[in-house]
Amino acid sequence: MRLEESWGLLGMKSDWRKYKLEDVCSRLSSGKGISSKYLSKEGNYPVFGGNGIRGYTATSNFKGDCAIIGRQGAYCGNVRYFAGEAYMTEHAVVVCANDESCTRYLAYLLSNMNLGRLSGQSAQPGLSVKTLAKQEITIPQRDEQIKISELLGIFDEKIKQNEQINDNLFQQMEALYKSWFTDFTPFGGERPLSWKKSDIYSIADIIYGAPFASKLFNTDGEGIPIIRIRDLKDQTFVTYTTENHPKGHLIKPGDIVVGMDGEFRPYIWGNTEAWLNQRVCIFANKRPEGKAFVLFTIKPLLYRIEQTQVATTVIHIGKKDYDAFELYLPDNDTLDRFDEITSPMIDQIVVNCLANKRLAELRDALLPRLMSGELDVSEVDI
Repeated sequence: MRLEESWGLLGMKSDWRKYKLEDVCSRLSSGKGISSKYLSKEGNYPVFGGNGIRGYTATSNFKGDCAIIGRQGAYCGNVRYFAGEAYMTEHAVVVCANDESCTRYLAYLLSNMNLGRLSGQSAQPGLSVKTLAKQEITIPQRDEQIKISELLGIFDEKIKQNEQINDNLFQQMEALYKSWFTDFTPFGGERPLSWKKSDIYSIADIIYGAPFASKLFNTDGEGIPIIRIRDLKDQTFVTYTTENHPKGHLIKPGDIVVGMDGEFRPYIWGNTEAWLNQRVCIFANKRPEGKAFVLFTIKPLLYRIEQTQVATTVIHIGKKDYDAFELYLPDNDTLDRFDEITSPMIDQIVVNCLANKRLAELRDALLPRLMSGELDVSEVDI
């Protein structure tokens, strides 16, 4: 029996072909190292490392569209599609399709291949470009690849739109906070004398996560997810537990959550309920609608701690740092007016985050079926 006939028996179309990854690429190689002194929080071009964007810089070494595979780091084997101009480091593998294939399709395909499993197959920890090049893939003709990637792209474009809306809402709230509580624009440019110096506990209670025994973890998605520091940025999960923690606390959508090691960033939680693991905490606002005021009050305080700590490894923050936080507490009328403007923005951010979670779940459910040929793209109606 010919190989094409055997594919047909398995439900795969006869025009799908098997290749090594290197055979369908015009580029399959790592980027180039860059000194940290050239990185900043702002710049002309994003810098991609093993776990995504490391920062920004003034120069680029890539222009076009590609799949980026993280070859080292906590998320070794992660794949993302990128179109534009950027700087690719030695920890990012750049994959560009040749004229017979579609780059965005390859990005979706590679994201479905669990490439992290290959990290132990080379002498050095991490993914070897040589190992990646020899991976076998089965793909349809280019026009079919384009149709599949366009369908999956509908979900990603909607997710991107929601993210852009959220970024805009954050910028609006931050600008309003600065105008009212830093520049005091509505108050003649000076802080009202009625605002008294206070501590963080006047506006929020701090709830700390509790450690879970590793034997209670699972990675099969059963039970309630556990938030670790590394989960905060992308708000995705790796570990779950079916056990309740007697001293644990569940974070809920809309809560303000902060990681206490590494970079201290406050996030609005936009995912399902989850257990707080150790070294993760919630700033629970005492005013029912006061999340934005808490968020933008603690943001510079956390950043200041991050900038002033000196450590040879990972920097930490803890209760003694929180105890030292100082702020000027505005009068209730001012806070009420600020909350009235910003509370709907916070609510919309959470709605958009939860919508993105559903979109990603639907995309990820379709992805393996489309990539295997089990599902014909023409059969999908969205």
